[in-house]
Amino acid sequence: MSQPDQPTRQQLRRQLRKARRALTPAEQRAAARGLYRQLAQHPLFRRARHVSLYLPNDGEIDPGLLLAEAQRRGKRTYLPVLSAWPRTRMVFQRILPGERFKANRFGIPEPVVRRARQRAIWALDLVLMPLVGFDDAGGRLGMGGGFYDRSLAYRARRHAWQKPLLLGLAHECQKVERLAQASWDIPLQGTVSDLRWYVAGPLEKGGVSA
Repeated sequence: MSQPDQPTRQQLRRQLRKARRALTPAEQRAAARGLYRQLAQHPLFRRARHVSLYLPNDGEIDPGLLLAEAQRRGKRTYLPVLSAWPRTRMVFQRILPGERFKANRFGIPEPVVRRARQRAIWALDLVLMPLVGFDDAGGRLGMGGGFYDRSLAYRARRHAWQKPLLLGLAHECQKVERLAQASWDIPLQGTVSDLRWYVAGPLEKGGVSA
């Protein structure tokens, strides 16, 4: 018997985006609280001093409670900012409590560019990444722009590089059995959903900087 055709990455991306957008506001709020419970007291989050998060878009799980908790604890928090040039580049900029944001070219809120607040991604301790789909082996399906993969390309050249720890954040409904990975895909060390952790690699590799 022939096997059914597997969905392409584009088809899978459409399906999973539709699934997360179908969540009601109440379900989104409950998921955000579940994510907070999974991560806020975890030693990896507690030890990290330089933490990158994101502002949710298109049904992504909301890490806002974690962002507020990180700032309350005095951590330095960062958001990705798209570069005006080259347009394929993304940088990471520190944000302060109460900061205002503007929409970037994709309509996603981000801080106004301030180069003095930017930090190299390899100097961060923990990067909490949005995603469209994930598996339990560290596979991540993003929106297709490749911004995180380009920012993290140095890890493919330097396998012993310790930082940052890469964790995907997702709704449980975004999990798939297995994702085919391209040569340029940078694997996650784990994914945290609103219900549980999916550990794919050694978590102790994420160092903590001063």
